Amino acid sequence: MAILPTRRSLLAATTLAGFLPAIHLRPARSAEPQALRIPELIDARRQGQSVALRAQAGRTIFFPGGPASRTLGYNGSYLGPTIRVHRGDEVEVAVANALGVGTTVHWHGLLVPGPLDGGPHQMIAPGATWRPRLPIRQPAATLLYHSHVHGGTAEQVYAGLMGLLLVTDEEERALGLPFDYGVDDIPVVLQDRQFEEGVLVLPGGMPAMMLGRRGDTILANGTPDAVARPPAGLVRLRLANGANARLFDLSFEDGRAFHWIASEGGLLERPVPLRAIRLAPGERAEVLVDLSDGRPVALRTAPDTNLPMMGMMARMGGFAPNMTGEGQTVLRLEPRLTGQAAPARIPGRLVSRERSDPSQAVRRRRVALTMGMGMGGMMQGEMGGGMMGRRGIGGPGGAMGGMHGINGRPFEMGRIDARIRLGDVEIWEASGEMMAHPLHIHGVHFEVLGRDGGPADPRDQGLRDTVLVRGPTELLVRFTQPAPDHAPFMLHCHVLEHEDNGMMAQFVVA
Repeated sequence: MAILPTRRSLLAATTLAGFLPAIHLRPARSAEPQALRIPELIDARRQGQSVALRAQAGRTIFFPGGPASRTLGYNGSYLGPTIRVHRGDEVEVAVANALGVGTTVHWHGLLVPGPLDGGPHQMIAPGATWRPRLPIRQPAATLLYHSHVHGGTAEQVYAGLMGLLLVTDEEERALGLPFDYGVDDIPVVLQDRQFEEGVLVLPGGMPAMMLGRRGDTILANGTPDAVARPPAGLVRLRLANGANARLFDLSFEDGRAFHWIASEGGLLERPVPLRAIRLAPGERAEVLVDLSDGRPVALRTAPDTNLPMMGMMARMGGFAPNMTGEGQTVLRLEPRLTGQAAPARIPGRLVSRERSDPSQAVRRRRVALTMGMGMGGMMQGEMGGGMMGRRGIGGPGGAMGGMHGINGRPFEMGRIDARIRLGDVEIWEASGEMMAHPLHIHGVHFEVLGRDGGPADPRDQGLRDTVLVRGPTELLVRFTQPAPDHAPFMLHCHVLEHEDNGMMAQFVVA
């Protein structure tokens, strides 16, 4: 059934009405391997610190010999180029809107002041061009950029408005990590999408709003059944979860170990050997995998079981595909033997990072990502006690105000939910209602201090801007970027349908 447009979804309906067809599930087509698409690399330094992006509509053929789908992209028909910027530079980006409806471009993970952030308040009107000048003042990292239009983020991102933004610096280059873009340093934007007879379709109705849009086909850089052929040796994968709602639990089919080297905020202090890694929507991870043996291997994902009870019912009704079974292949790696492969050399240490001191925190806040009429949302609000002031983002409020919310209150563009002093450090206790939610906070990096009253998980180390939360999760947040009332920062669930339907709040920093 179709969902009636709300005030927040009206713009999205205008954007894509008649653009992507409504969903009618049919059996998936047989797999046919395709070369992994590598997005164009735009290096800002080589272009005089000036980058041009054009948000535009187009047509994309996803399957060989198949039909074209109507899609959105930056400088192309689907997704966007990879932009590389250098620490210490200032980069002007000219973002032209050729969509016919409003859009924005949010620099996900970039530490810049609120007016440059690209959130819902920095709307780009049809035919207009936005020209932010971005100061690059953070370590090397893999970031994202994507639409963040109020009420229409989910639809515009689903249709293709997303790309990678890479920050590099001398410290990263000195480590000798793989750095040949698209060869041994491979970008991988992971998404799940739904297709009908080869045509991209837009899932709708209540299941899409409650669960987030999910699909039965995995895309890597917009490529289904993707195959990459790097040279045999050490390969760096820059993994980014660009799905609207799906979790990816990634591992290699032969069980081989790999090394996790970077979180959302950049390089870790030391490589961490792992055999599996989970990425929630909006999260990124850089890993090193040794392919010097020349053997082909598939990177696979386990089924996504992050569903509330209503999700289980939706799965039984066919609205949430691929939640059971043995998982799916994300990317097949077939290394090319170009001679004697050099033994893999993985640095013992990466970078040194200054850690924040929890004793410096001046305030403790509670941030609950709430769904429907859950009592958890009604219990949030002003709370006293302890050596720090304790309150919830948004203050008192009940869950009856909307379907989704932060501390039970649905998002309102005209309401500031918290005022924070520039330079302060705070502890936020984040939790998710009914399912695990990826919490993204604009304009900050944070550290995960602990979960459920215990220590943090091994995967919690490093600086973060997005983290998956279910039970109480303590975050140590430092506010280094200003954000005035007319250009506040957002905090929200990165299940994009949850965000669009109210699971978002905003704060100013001054």
